[in-house]
Amino acid sequence: MLISRSLRRKLLATAFGAVGFLLLYQATVIDSRSAFARQGASSLVGARLDFVATAYCKGDTTASGVAVKAGVAAADPKLLPQGSVVQIEGGPAKHEGIYTVLDTGPKVQGRHLDLYMWSCYEALDFGRRPVHLTVLRLGWNPTNSAPGMVAGD
Repeated sequence: MLISRSLRRKLLATAFGAVGFLLLYQATVIDSRSAFARQGASSLVGARLDFVATAYCKGDTTASGVAVKAGVAAADPKLLPQGSVVQIEGGPAKHEGIYTVLDTGPKVQGRHLDLYMWSCYEALDFGRRPVHLTVLRLGWNPTNSAPGMVAGD
């Protein structure tokens, strides 16, 4: 009741509300993408990261223009750009190994990896599971490779 009677209090409450809204609106939320951006490319190479893996089986060509085949993965290009090479561990032994990120997707965001499988039944059986991912190369540039991956290291 006290606020409703005084014009000064109404203006003060409105000003505090507006300032609070602007401060909240400008706040930056720290997520995995901004954390990766701060780290830089060189610190990701050789890093062992926890990701969630799913599988897909549809499509003819990847976002990079290559035909889909075993060993192709889709990832968030802000974290793992096209051309990145990763080693996956922690899933079924049949699907562990080295994958090349050649695809993207609207649902592949953050620490999510989508592995291509020829059989849709196999992709459904794979489901959604946590995996450990080691970055062997980040993007197409061979200088962004883990030591020992490029001749002359």
